[in-house]
Amino acid sequence: MTSPLTHQGPVTVRVFTQRFSSTPRGARLARLLAVHQFRHWDVPQDTAALLVAELAANAVTHGRVPGREFELTLSYTPGRLLRIDVSDTRTERRPPSPGALVGPRPLADAGRGLLIVEALASRWEVRDRLPIGKTVRAELDLSGG
Repeated sequence: MTSPLTHQGPVTVRVFTQRFSSTPRGARLARLLAVHQFRHWDVPQDTAALLVAELAANAVTHGRVPGREFELTLSYTPGRLLRIDVSDTRTERRPPSPGALVGPRPLADAGRGLLIVEALASRWEVRDRLPIGKTVRAELDLSGG
């Protein structure tokens, strides 16, 4: 009996990982380097760049621990999936789970970032990061199906 994956050929997952200072400047640099990587991989940039921007901004705003960095990891399976992981070292401040988000008051100037992530990503989740911290993961299905 042959596995259905046998006929699809090999799959190469490309990965980019970088740490950044937990500052607004670090968040901007994360977005800029992600866009550069998306161009290199020939990945559609608009939605992916917005997801990186929102997750990086959340990491430096809500996950910042003085003296510690946040980490961006991009994983790309050509034609199938783009995974964006943003990790910080703050364990006690976890965002609500997907589907449990509550929008901000109408004139509030914050509180929309994860709503944007939920609207744009194919799926997202919050994961524990060992030995300390959390990772917010957003995925984009690229197969078109």
